Amino acid sequence: MKLLDKTYDPSQFEKDVYNRSIAWFYPTNSANGFYTVLMPPPNVTGSLHMGHALTYTIQDILIRYNRQNGLSALWQPGMDHAGIATQMVVSRELEKEGIDVNSLTREELIERILEWKEQSGGKIFDQQKALGCSAPWSLSRFTMDKQFCEAVNEAFVALYEDNLIFRAKRLVNWDTKLQTAISDLEIQNKEEEGILWYIKYNIVDSSGEFITVATTRPETMFGDAAVAVHPDDDRYKNFVGKQVIIPYTNRKIPVIADDYVDRNKGSGCLKITPAHDFNDFIIGQRHNLEMITVLDVVGHMVPEYVPEFLKCIYLKKARNLLVRKLKEDELLVKEEKILHSVPYGDRSGTVIEPRLTDQWFIETSSLAELAIKAVEEGQIKFYPAKWENTYFDWMRNIEPWCISRQIVWGHRIPAWYGPNGEVFVEKNEDDAALAAAKCGFSVEQLYRETDVLDTWFSSALWPFVTLGWPEQTEKLAKYYPTSVLVTGFDIIFFWVARMIMMSQYFMKEIPFKNVYIHALVRDEKGQKMSKSKGNVIDPLGIMNEFGADALRFTLAFLSVPGRDVKFGKEQVKISRNFITKIWNAARFLQFKEIPFGIKLSNTKITSKLGNWVIAKLKKLVRDIEQNIRDYRFDYATRNIQFFLRDIFCDFFIETIKFQDDGEILAIAGGVFSDFLRITNPFLPFVTDHLAKVLGICDSFVLANDGVVGDITTSEEDEKEVDKFVELVHEVRSEKQANGESDEYTLLCEKLKAWPGELKNVIGIVV
Repeated sequence: MKLLDKTYDPSQFEKDVYNRSIAWFYPTNSANGFYTVLMPPPNVTGSLHMGHALTYTIQDILIRYNRQNGLSALWQPGMDHAGIATQMVVSRELEKEGIDVNSLTREELIERILEWKEQSGGKIFDQQKALGCSAPWSLSRFTMDKQFCEAVNEAFVALYEDNLIFRAKRLVNWDTKLQTAISDLEIQNKEEEGILWYIKYNIVDSSGEFITVATTRPETMFGDAAVAVHPDDDRYKNFVGKQVIIPYTNRKIPVIADDYVDRNKGSGCLKITPAHDFNDFIIGQRHNLEMITVLDVVGHMVPEYVPEFLKCIYLKKARNLLVRKLKEDELLVKEEKILHSVPYGDRSGTVIEPRLTDQWFIETSSLAELAIKAVEEGQIKFYPAKWENTYFDWMRNIEPWCISRQIVWGHRIPAWYGPNGEVFVEKNEDDAALAAAKCGFSVEQLYRETDVLDTWFSSALWPFVTLGWPEQTEKLAKYYPTSVLVTGFDIIFFWVARMIMMSQYFMKEIPFKNVYIHALVRDEKGQKMSKSKGNVIDPLGIMNEFGADALRFTLAFLSVPGRDVKFGKEQVKISRNFITKIWNAARFLQFKEIPFGIKLSNTKITSKLGNWVIAKLKKLVRDIEQNIRDYRFDYATRNIQFFLRDIFCDFFIETIKFQDDGEILAIAGGVFSDFLRITNPFLPFVTDHLAKVLGICDSFVLANDGVVGDITTSEEDEKEVDKFVELVHEVRSEKQANGESDEYTLLCEKLKAWPGELKNVIGIVV
């Protein structure tokens, strides 16, 4: 048997341990049932950060534990094409080469993206492996592979034919730099200083009368459709029904009354610009107002609706020119400094503009009803349960989902247009041609929709498409619905809810039974990690310094439900020191030539000490089982620490330092072997390395019958040793605090008077 190194150095064995374990990560045939975890597909552009490290650690613990306990366990891996993010990355690379992305055709840009994906995409897979993720990597799915694309088209067509997908002109978040609609998730709201401008709108056919509107966006005034006042505001009652004139265009708009207006905010008069404000859009629909778009796709003023001096001017410059002009013409009443929230695109860094455009939408109200019911009736459970309220709040106020994006990289919407605007939604071009032929059109007369689908659309299909849908595969039959989804709270609506809706629609069944929502990983002071603060902690750096096991154990230890993870190096050091204690225990037992891998259930137990340590091991098994069931990874790590430190090392292992009792030594080897096995899901590298070196087994990855099992222990003997151990601790504490005091002598006398076999170890443990 190879002797263990004196010092625990994970860099010497972690990579080798992982490489020899990969073959065992695949689901096996089992009569014990199935267990499935969906890996939230990381972006093809992604790299491992602390949030990833936390969610992958938790998922890996769950999959390793259930695999080890005899279930056919599948951790379905994959990669998301990440439409906007990937196109931006490749565009930057092209800029470095001196290539203007706008000079490329659609096909040329897609070709360059695919080249980049093959060369640079998916680096996070290697980083996941370094963390110890035990996924069957050859089963990985990519949201842009051929089968996935076909499944996306099939899903789109089915929803369209069921009147759940429609095309309409609606207000969306518009990124003027990327020139596409984006989701709320892709927006960062920043609190900034701004100005509230108070502007005169003259009353039509009235000498000198005007209404003052207050706005932070004066350049959108040329898209105004009305001025609204509160119906109970006595200041403006006489103006309701009259018209005002928009400066410089002389366009007349009505003064209307609406309960939405806050009388105490600004001037109490609200300019209503339905095509450029979400709240105004709702008011505009309520009052049947005109929808006028005054900003084009890149944020320039539209010539048709603005005065000459603002035509084709970028909106920021237009704002400055307009304010200057308003001042000159004494139409600006005052300026007021304010703090307000400004939306920025998280990728482009530009201010997001509400803009009225033609987009594709999913009508989600009927889908949401079923999804709400699934959680209300307990078919799907959230852990912690408080996140159900967040889910319900979003779902009960759901709006149509904008699923179209004006970019190149992604699933192209399967819609073809005829010469008169006819729409043919089909799975492929051949089907579209057949449908068009019935209307008298040839395929040459058709042109395809250029928009692609929101990345979240394909992600919503992840639970069943990854398992082979729309084909009714054996894999789908076995592993769907999945067992648990592990993810962050920030995508409960954007991903979790949408998977539930799509799965219930297509599979007529929930996608997963449990949803474990993990916390946000913050720095040790509780601050959110960000590059600007300089407090980002790189998990790869932590693993290089302390080992992957130490990082995993720390993240699990800190995963207290409902509380953000405050992560710092000191806690990782504590975890590494604990692993070092396991290593040193193994070295000691190896030095004592302890027999390892003995099945405790086959061992005859006559000693009280042996009975006691096995009883504690059985308790650890029960505790871990309950902790896993409750998703209390923090409790599990504490139970592991307590057993190894307080039970095994600080007392039991002490009793065998100077004795050669064959039964006790055999029990020590069996208990330590089983402890490594139980701990393997949390500390896969060190436990598998020790298993190999100590001759216990090749790996703990697969199911095995080595754990303590149904061996019967004496409760009476356990209680007696518990009392003895408690007295030993009292003796140790008294000596440490006061030396060999009278109290210490008295306690020692009690120990010496202890009857039976325990008396033999007094000199060793004290």
